[in-house]
Amino acid sequence: MITHPVLASLEGSGMRLGLDDMRGFLAFVGNPQLAYPVVHVAGTNGKGSVCTMVTEALVAAGYRVGTNTSPHLVAVNERVRLDGVPIDDASLAEAIESTDRERWAWANSAGLAHAPLTHFEFLTALAFRVFAERAVDVAVIEVGLGGRLDGTNVVSPTVCAITSIGLDHTAELGTDLAGIAGEKAGILKRGVSVVVGVMPPEARAAIEARAASLGCEVWSAAQLRRERRLDEQGVVRWTLGTPDGSPGTVTLAMEGAHQGANAAVALGVLHRLRRAGFTIDDAAITAGLSRARIQGRIETLRPGLIVDGAHNPDGTNALAAWLSGRPRTGKRILLFGMGRDRDTRAVLGPLLPHFDEIVLTRCDHPNAREPVEIASLLGPIDVPLSDGGPIGGCLDEVCAEADEVIVAGSLYLVGAVRALVGGVGA
Repeated sequence: MITHPVLASLEGSGMRLGLDDMRGFLAFVGNPQLAYPVVHVAGTNGKGSVCTMVTEALVAAGYRVGTNTSPHLVAVNERVRLDGVPIDDASLAEAIESTDRERWAWANSAGLAHAPLTHFEFLTALAFRVFAERAVDVAVIEVGLGGRLDGTNVVSPTVCAITSIGLDHTAELGTDLAGIAGEKAGILKRGVSVVVGVMPPEARAAIEARAASLGCEVWSAAQLRRERRLDEQGVVRWTLGTPDGSPGTVTLAMEGAHQGANAAVALGVLHRLRRAGFTIDDAAITAGLSRARIQGRIETLRPGLIVDGAHNPDGTNALAAWLSGRPRTGKRILLFGMGRDRDTRAVLGPLLPHFDEIVLTRCDHPNAREPVEIASLLGPIDVPLSDGGPIGGCLDEVCAEADEVIVAGSLYLVGAVRALVGGVGA
């Protein structure tokens, strides 16, 4: 499903931090978000990867799992998954229409002239309702923005995770790492364990202070064993440990050294779920990690075309680290576009040494920067730079000029490229 009239009517609703509307609506429909155990995942980067790894391991262990992530890349169905599979069009349409009817009934009961809920809040509430109706055993919920005031922060989690902390969404979350970490630590609930990923000391300290005030046990993935090696066939193998032991050596489906850190967080979550009574053996963990794959993260769409959703400095640093270990046998072009709320030099800078040419582009999203604006903000660089225009008109031309094309800078741009290559339309 690409769109729906109800969702189209909400697309201009913008972003709103706060929980009053979500709490009010969910109470009206019986608080479906409280009907199942929840894994609640926040962080600057790595949230989607950790959610996918945890989901796949739980499915391998025999559990019925609902997963709510955002944003979607091509189809809105991606935001509501059952056992790792996006909800089908018919079920999603029914859920949209029933949630909309309930939204208006709630507004009328409260004497409101309009029916609140932003696009994000509507889809999050919809996911909570679908998971309750399908009687999932557990839900894996990704925070949208921040944590404390995010629309998902109405759940009662069994375990929380904070994957990483970096400078992103600074207008909403603040400009220092400790402050951003404090906002994300707003998902913590009294006595609920939290798994903390690899992050700067000041960020970890802020989370640990919040955890201590709430009596939350902290598991630090940074302190766990994490070894990466190549086997005889050149396949990357990881040995990963947790406080409760190790599943041994695993192969991750997703590329990049940073996925080892994400896997360590996922392992911490899974072992904490074991303590909470879930039956998850090492074989299920190994199988889940080995097949967990997320669209748009160092993903090869066809030979010579790779997309990555890196859209902040930590993300492009991770992509740059992966590129530094990749043979460069021919001309490599970066096809780059980004949103208006991003720091151009900070995001693009780590990638410059790895490319022979950069082509600036944009997708059909209202927040996308024009290539000429990106160039003006970037200033002089040592890599040849050109304006490719809209992505739909330049993708094939750029691919024809290069041995390898990497698309990065925006999840929405990656979604547009995936749609073009898949024939869905950008």
